[in-house]
Amino acid sequence: MSTPYRERGWTGAALWPWIRAGGSAILAAMSDNAAQSLIDELGRRYLWWRPVDGLPFCEDRVVAQIMNLGTYDDILKLEAALGRPHLVDIMRRAEPGWFSDRSWEFWRGRLSFATGEALPETAPRRAFDVASL
Repeated sequence: MSTPYRERGWTGAALWPWIRAGGSAILAAMSDNAAQSLIDELGRRYLWWRPVDGLPFCEDRVVAQIMNLGTYDDILKLEAALGRPHLVDIMRRAEPGWFSDRSWEFWRGRLSFATGEALPETAPRRAFDVASL
């Protein structure tokens, strides 16, 4: 499948200079509509099951799933479309089970270094109180 990035030869490492510079060159070229289209496209690829309640997944859940399972090219596109500060917010609002330990550590390191924001050491996990059972 051809994308504007691939047509211009912008894949993987080729996108890195723009991403490293804050993504401003690419981000300025993408409208909110284009960012939503990217989220919709990648969401269909990485969330292939239906939600239990039958309602659509929230955008935070879709973006977190792309961050968790996405290819390197996909995450570069996501960073360019949404910006790193938005991805930091997604991590701060993440619910248990949204990120594997490996993905959490990757994104924590990547976004902490790039933005200077502090993120929790570990991904959110479910906790059970034995006394209530």
